[in-house]
Amino acid sequence: MASPCPERGLTRRRLIWRQPFALALMGITLCGCSFDLGSLMPEKDKPQEAPKAAAPAESAVSPGNVAEAQAHTAKAQSLAKSGETAAALDEFNRAVGLDPYNAQALYGRALIYQANHQHDFAIADFSAASGLNPQKAEPLLGRATSYLALGKIKEAAADLDEASEADPHNAQVWTTRGQAYERLGDKAKAAASYTRAVALRPRDDTARSGLARVGG
Repeated sequence: MASPCPERGLTRRRLIWRQPFALALMGITLCGCSFDLGSLMPEKDKPQEAPKAAAPAESAVSPGNVAEAQAHTAKAQSLAKSGETAAALDEFNRAVGLDPYNAQALYGRALIYQANHQHDFAIADFSAASGLNPQKAEPLLGRATSYLALGKIKEAAADLDEASEADPHNAQVWTTRGQAYERLGDKAKAAASYTRAVALRPRDDTARSGLARVGG
């Protein structure tokens, strides 16, 4: 099946990172989140949360399509881990085309879009993955990172608040939350977030330097 978004990489200009720690944020997402998220399995009771452009009636997704989509997703994850992101993106596109409720494919595709600075597309896929899997921290963290790259700090902070509740032991969430609140000028929340991150991961240099900046 043809890719549902064949012209995205050709018709959109890549967004330029303007924030001083944008590269650090990208490292957080790509290094802290795996393409192979076994816990992100689609929840069929929430199809309304999927993107409108890729949300046919659930009955239209046959068991055969679901199985084939899972195979494409597994192949895409393997390619992505090997650094073959262009080929991985093609496989994720095939998977989503076959099964728009495949949260693993949506999440993996979002990470690739994010790495390519295509943050609007990344946000759409992170949102779909999050809608299919409420209370999972990883899609919220991914979406927050793209929001930060676009300068949408309040939106990022809201996602990170939710992510910290969903997974309070995720040091990456607390570090990124500290960055968001630091940029909002809320030193108290930034310090609290960085402190939590350091408690969970003492060698987190980003959190430690952030804590020093905000006076924690």
